[in-house]
Amino acid sequence: MSAFFEELDYRPTPIGALSLRRRREMTLGVDVIEIKLGEEFLMSSLFTASEIALANLGLAALQEKSPDVIVGGLGLGYTARAVLEHENVKSLVVVDALEAVIDWHESGLLPLGEGLTKDPRCAFQLGDFFALAASNDGFLADQPEKKFDAILVDIDHSPEFYLNAQNASFYQREGLIGLTRHLRPGGVFGLWSNDRPDEKFTKRLEEVFEEAWAEPVVFYNPLQNNESVQCVYLARTAASSK
Repeated sequence: MSAFFEELDYRPTPIGALSLRRRREMTLGVDVIEIKLGEEFLMSSLFTASEIALANLGLAALQEKSPDVIVGGLGLGYTARAVLEHENVKSLVVVDALEAVIDWHESGLLPLGEGLTKDPRCAFQLGDFFALAASNDGFLADQPEKKFDAILVDIDHSPEFYLNAQNASFYQREGLIGLTRHLRPGGVFGLWSNDRPDEKFTKRLEEVFEEAWAEPVVFYNPLQNNESVQCVYLARTAASSK
């Protein structure tokens, strides 16, 4: 492999070929780690502001002082690491449907893997986040009734642009209602989107949750020499009546 490009791993999956690669971004003089699914870029270490914001905004919206957290989508691990940087977090379960991604972290192939695997609060779970969210059995097989204070999701590109068409139902009213079964009173749902805030989706969240809003995340794109805008959707269940 060239010093400027290296494919670190390549694996076929039911939804397409998954590849992990390192390349030198010559215009910036930095190494970039990327995950691709087929020809689509899932994540790049060059752009992580909104993935980190998903964790920070989601936890900031909580009143619970020692939250139990679910992250849907492991990727390069930036959301998970940002969650664990909050020392008050009691536990974190990261759900990912791609075994390769979990392997890359557990083997140390990815830079953030060691920190995640060594934190006793953090556990990886191989599984379909969307199927678990729709299930009455919960996210944990050994604790089927366990609820969480925050569920933060970064899997699809947006509520309208999916990696797998089967994910579409999650973003509709019934799918969102199903998710609320796994949240405690005052619990927060956070969703990353590659797009600007969509008022239609925010209104859909408002139909299901006690309150909902969208937070634009603006960051500098050095490749285009301009500002990029993504967003984090946030929604909170009603607080306990106690």
